Amino acid sequence: MRTLQKLSRLPVALTMPALAILLIVFGIPIFLLFLTSLNAPAFSLVNYRVFLQQPANVRVLLQTIQISVVATAVCLMIGYPIAYLIAATAKRLRMVLLVLVVIPYLTSLLVRTYAWIVILGDRGLINNILLDLGLISSPLSLIYSRMAVYIGMVHIMLPVMILPLVSIMMGIDKSLIAAARSMGAPPFAAFWRVFLPLSLPGVRSGTLLVFVLCLGFYITPAALGGLRDAMLSTFIAAQVASSFNMVQTATSAFVLLGIAAVVLLLLGLDLSSIQARATRPLPKSWSSTPRSFGTLARYLNELASSYRSKRWTAKLYQAEGGSSCWTIVGTLFVVVVMFYLLFPSVVVVTMSFSDGAFLEFPPSTLSLKWYRSFFGDPSWTGAAWTSVQIGVAVAILSTIVGTLAAHGLSRVVPRLRSSLTMVILAPITLPSIVVGIAAYFGLLNLGLIGTKVGIILTHSIGAIGYVVVIVSAVLANFDRRLEQAAKSMRAGPLQTFWRVTLPLIRPGIIGSALFAFIHSFDEVVKTSLVSGFSIRTLPLKMWENMRHQIDPTIAAIASLLILLPVLWLIAIYVTGWRTKAKSQSGPPDAFV
Repeated sequence: MRTLQKLSRLPVALTMPALAILLIVFGIPIFLLFLTSLNAPAFSLVNYRVFLQQPANVRVLLQTIQISVVATAVCLMIGYPIAYLIAATAKRLRMVLLVLVVIPYLTSLLVRTYAWIVILGDRGLINNILLDLGLISSPLSLIYSRMAVYIGMVHIMLPVMILPLVSIMMGIDKSLIAAARSMGAPPFAAFWRVFLPLSLPGVRSGTLLVFVLCLGFYITPAALGGLRDAMLSTFIAAQVASSFNMVQTATSAFVLLGIAAVVLLLLGLDLSSIQARATRPLPKSWSSTPRSFGTLARYLNELASSYRSKRWTAKLYQAEGGSSCWTIVGTLFVVVVMFYLLFPSVVVVTMSFSDGAFLEFPPSTLSLKWYRSFFGDPSWTGAAWTSVQIGVAVAILSTIVGTLAAHGLSRVVPRLRSSLTMVILAPITLPSIVVGIAAYFGLLNLGLIGTKVGIILTHSIGAIGYVVVIVSAVLANFDRRLEQAAKSMRAGPLQTFWRVTLPLIRPGIIGSALFAFIHSFDEVVKTSLVSGFSIRTLPLKMWENMRHQIDPTIAAIASLLILLPVLWLIAIYVTGWRTKAKSQSGPPDAFV
C-alpha cells in the first residue's frame, strides 16, 4: 500500500492515463499488427517479399515516396523564404502574418480540398475565366492530375513547414548577423555562414513533419488525383473497404510505417547541438590535407587580407543601397503566398451565397439557399450534431488526460521526458492511415467498432498529443517558485495545482481544448475506418458527397467550418487577455 502511495506521488504517474489510452487503442494493436505481418509465431518475411514482388505495389510505393518528396521540397522552397520574411518583420505585422498562416492550418482539410476541386474542376473557376475570355475553346484538364495533387498537398502542408521555421528563426540572435556584417561579410555571406546553420533545426523539424504527413495522405490525392496518382494510403484504404485481409493490410501498413521510421531516425534525432558542432575537431580528411596545399592557402589568404581590410573600412560607414528593391520583392512574395493560402477559402465562402443551381464565382445573385438546404436537411444536421457530440467528448477527455500528462512531464528528468513525449506524440507523427488501421484492430478486439465510444477513443489518441504539446509550451514559461511559495504556506499538492498552477496555465488549457475539438471535428480518415458505416459524422458525409457529386450545400458547410479557426483564435485572444489583465491587477489572494 505504501508503495502505491509513493508511486502516486511521482510526477511520471500523471502520464499513466494518457499512456493507458494510447497503449490500449494504439500501442498493443500496432505491435500485434507487426507480429501479424511477420506471420507470428513462425516469424518470416514472406509477406514483405510477396508485397515487393508485385509490380503494382512497388509502383504505388515509389509513387508515394516521389509525391511526398516533391511536395516536401516545394513546401521548403516556399516556406523558408516566407518564414524568414515573417521573422524579420515588425512585431505587429508579424502577428498578423502568423494569424493568416494559422487560419488555413486550422481550417478543415476537407474544406481546403473541396476548394481546389471548385477552382480546378472542368467547370471550375479557372476554366470558366479562360472560357469567358475566349482563351480556350474547351476546359483544360487541370483536375485529376499529378499537378493538382501537388497544388492541394502543398497548400495543406505549407503552414506545417512555415510555423516551425518561424519559431526557430525568431529565437536566433540578430546581433550575430550584425557582427558578421561589421566584420565585412556581405549580406548573403552573413546569411549563409551564420543565419542558415542556426535555422537548420527548424528546417529539419518542418521537413520531417511535412514528409511523414505526406506519406499518409489519403483524402487529397483521392479527390484531386487520377488513377495514376494513387498513394499507398489509398491502396491500404481500398484493401480495408474491399476485402479486409489482415495480413496484407498489416504488411502494407508497416511498409509505409517503415519508410516513416527511417526518415524519423535519419532526421528526427539531433545528437549534437550547434555549440557541439562549433567545437568539434575538423574531420580527418581536412587535417590530413597536404602541407603544400595549406601553405598555398595561407599565402593567398595573406594577399587577400589587405584587400579585405580596405573593403571593410570603405563599407563600414557606407549607407546600404538596393534594399528597396529587395523589400519590394519580399513584399510581393509574401502577398503571393498569403493569396495562395487564403484565396481558396475566399472562393468557397463567396460561392456559398450563390442562388444558382451550380456554383459560380462571383455569384450573379446572392442568396442563403444552400445554407437553408443544410439546416433544413436532417441528414446534414444529424451528422453535424454527431460531430459536435464526439468533438466535445474528445476535447474533455483529451484536455484532462493531456494536461495531467504535460504537468507530469514537466517535472521528470529530461531523458525520461523525451522518451515519454515521443511515445505520446506517436499518433500525430506517424502516417494517419497506419494509426487508423491500428485503432481499427484494437477496437475490433474490444467490440467498439461502429460506436461513438470507439470513435472518441480513436480521436483522443491524437488529440492528447496536441494538448500535451500546447500545455507543455505554457508550462515551460511557468515560474515554479509560485508553487514552492504555496507549499511553504502548507498548501497540499492538489490545492497548489488548483489554486496556483491551473489559473496561470488556463489559457493554454482552453486553447488545447479548442484545438482538440477542431482536430476531432475534422477527422475523416480514422473515422472512416472505425465508424463501421453505422455512424456518420459531418466530415464523413461531406467526403461521401464529394466523391459522388459536387453538392453546392458543401460550400455552405465549408463556409461555416472556416469560421471555426477564427472563433478559436478569438477565444485564445480573449482568455489570454483576461488572464493578463488579472495578473496585472495584483497578486492572487488564494492563500490569504
